[in-house]
Amino acid sequence: MSKIDYPLDRIRAIAFDVDGVLSPSLVPMDANGVPMRMANLKDGYAMQFAVKCGLKIAIITGADTESLRHRFGALGIRDIYLRASQKLPVFQEWMTLNGLNPDEIAYCGDDIPDIPPMMHAGLSVAPADAATEVRQCAKYISPAAGGHGVARDLIEQILRAKGIWMNDTKAFGW
Repeated sequence: MSKIDYPLDRIRAIAFDVDGVLSPSLVPMDANGVPMRMANLKDGYAMQFAVKCGLKIAIITGADTESLRHRFGALGIRDIYLRASQKLPVFQEWMTLNGLNPDEIAYCGDDIPDIPPMMHAGLSVAPADAATEVRQCAKYISPAAGGHGVARDLIEQILRAKGIWMNDTKAFGW
């Protein structure tokens, strides 16, 4: 039984912000000021499995670090948008390129720049530690904090609703 009050079997795509969603909000910097983000392995497993199951996944972030392109590309994600200063136009372009309707998309964000695409998506999701304004506009607030399993929580519920979570042999490998 899903904790999300939304017809999850309708979801065909998910867009994620990075900092505060797929990595914690507190990001250490190296000596040159380059962020050194953490990656949650359970989120990574769920994301690569979702791609294998046919869900479209997008990364839409204001960050500009090639390590993000490498990390998410290694998981099979092809739609990676870095330096997205305005996220809604990027989100809408991604929808159009993939023939998606808003009610088929979940958007997961944690801060003010994520509100416009969250308001446009059928299912808006926030981590437990998202900004107050973001939690107020979210249809679902994950019990996980950013970087601590938000993607896994969302993807597992969607794939369970579709009857494909751990339902064939491709679930048991990377």
